[in-house]
Amino acid sequence: MDIRQLRYFIAIAEAGQITRAAKTLNMEQPPLSRQLKQMERELGVILFDRSGKQLTLTHAGELLRERAEMLLRQFHETVQEVREVEEGVQGLLSIGAVVSCVSLLPRAIERFREKYPQVTFKISEGDHFLLGDALVKRGIELVVARLPFEFAADSPYEHDVLRLPSDPYVAVIPRKWTSADTQSSISLEELASHPFLTLKTDQTIGMHEQVMNEFRRSGLAPRIICECSSVAIILSLVAAGIGATVLPKSVVAMSPIDALRMLQIEGADFQSEVGIVWLKDRYLSKSARRFIEQYKDGY
Repeated sequence: MDIRQLRYFIAIAEAGQITRAAKTLNMEQPPLSRQLKQMERELGVILFDRSGKQLTLTHAGELLRERAEMLLRQFHETVQEVREVEEGVQGLLSIGAVVSCVSLLPRAIERFREKYPQVTFKISEGDHFLLGDALVKRGIELVVARLPFEFAADSPYEHDVLRLPSDPYVAVIPRKWTSADTQSSISLEELASHPFLTLKTDQTIGMHEQVMNEFRRSGLAPRIICECSSVAIILSLVAAGIGATVLPKSVVAMSPIDALRMLQIEGADFQSEVGIVWLKDRYLSKSARRFIEQYKDGY
């Protein structure tokens, strides 16, 4: 059995039909059928249940698919790594960023491109679960995220983290709520008395819980009127006077909305932890490794 046959097998498993798989592989059906039968003879097992309209994997087939996908990934990564020995830092670097960390990327990318102008970027935004899935499927290599990173509960993958400088939380209120431009802070008690907006998704709640825990420690319970998964939307709602919120300072500092006031929170010194996340024991391109090293050298 060789790499070519493993690719054939994966194509059949994904298509559920030999005819459809042959079209995907741009080959005729009879040779593909012969390759499948040859694999089954060599292994001494039946890989597909052929009793229905669709081919379904047997237990042996499921095991082979799992191992084949891993082997093909390792083969591809080995080829890439060998090629990069002679190549400079170039190509496409795919990065993910949670919605509250997008503001951390522009300066980093600007500095990186000054050193490595041949590198282009693809940036994906999403929550932890979406970006964790993209890491596993190799759609992205790195994620800039709030910590701890929340992988799906059933994920078998471990990850490495490079911690970045902490990001203090600040209060954000509508500018029209106060006539005093000299006001620089607000108490948790006053925040809790206003309608409150919180950044939260159905699956990722780490930041939300950190903010709520700070209120609880002071015996307070803010009146939440809106849960929102979008930083842009939550800031627009605050600007419109709908309510107040608490966000990491870096998120608000990048906002161009003049109708917002950013205030220190009196008596509350809590920080959002930030880091770069990647999968352990998985190949990283040279550009991804250099991007991480840039942060290690001092962002």
